[in-house]
Amino acid sequence: MSDGRYVDGSIYFYAPNKGAPVFFAVAFAASGICHIYQCFHYKSWRLTTFYVTCAVLFTAGFIVRELGAFDYGDLVKFIVTTCLVYAAPPSAELANYNILGRILYYVPYHSPIHPGRVITTFAFISTVVEALNGNGASLSANQSLPRWKQELGRNLLKAALLIQLVVIAFFLLLAGTFHRRCRRGGIRSAKLENVLYTLYASTSLLTIRTVYRVVEYWSVADLHYDDKSLDPMSLSPIIRYEWFFYVFEASLMLVNHVLMNVRHPRRYLPKSTKTYLSVRDGKTEVTGPGYKDSRPFLLTLVDPFNLGGLIRGKGDGNVKFWEEEDGGHEADKLESQKVKAKDYVNEDVEAAR
Repeated sequence: MSDGRYVDGSIYFYAPNKGAPVFFAVAFAASGICHIYQCFHYKSWRLTTFYVTCAVLFTAGFIVRELGAFDYGDLVKFIVTTCLVYAAPPSAELANYNILGRILYYVPYHSPIHPGRVITTFAFISTVVEALNGNGASLSANQSLPRWKQELGRNLLKAALLIQLVVIAFFLLLAGTFHRRCRRGGIRSAKLENVLYTLYASTSLLTIRTVYRVVEYWSVADLHYDDKSLDPMSLSPIIRYEWFFYVFEASLMLVNHVLMNVRHPRRYLPKSTKTYLSVRDGKTEVTGPGYKDSRPFLLTLVDPFNLGGLIRGKGDGNVKFWEEEDGGHEADKLESQKVKAKDYVNEDVEAAR
């Protein structure tokens, strides 16, 4: 690893380690292959395919970084590896949004919003973040561009990182609200608890990584590397030492991938979104008609909570199909009571004879 001193001609500031990129490229590739196998095994392509995408991006990013380690003055390699590494974590976040949506489908009567709107809303935000990340990384990393374009790139990256933090906070609030409702409703499903705690752990890892990136970029936000009076040793240690990147980016993201390999969400969640925990006991898995949203897709994207429907007095538009199950259960109990009463009457008549 670097000793914190500037290496002449290096775009990275230091001479990049040549062994670490190989390890992480192989590790992410192995995790990605495992995710592909699990997608086939659990038939969970819709649920966890974003982790495959994330692994591919990280693997490609570290392969290019390895090439750049032998030519650390090559601007193209630096830009490519930066863009790939920055583009990967939002894919993992998108996978977690998808998983939360499936969790909400599992206990629909305690879901704060329509479960299907979780992935559409957060996917839209993630698309914006990916666009900001890609453009910001390419502009800020290219030292041959005019200063105003480099500044624009830095601002785009800062915006993307801040949006990620805000979205993560909202995501945890949504998951926590749902979890609290389940606890208060007496839901004590081991499957539900396991997948929620796995999601919390994954989100925590992603949050630490994002905070690291925010601190990193804020430390160089006002610096210009073409300034001849700039003292390299005055830069933040986060910039001067490579181990920060491998601890707070590479290692955390690898742990997150392995976590999802070991505690794959399909170990705890059913394949179908129509399968949910019965409202009667909170333990038995039953199959219902599932959620339906008759609104246009773009409208669900813009208004995930259906505030328009609430304002017009039409409710949130969700059909509470689980109440039909409960209603059917009450009807069965009433019929059973009628049969028992009839039997008691017959017994009394027979006794009187």
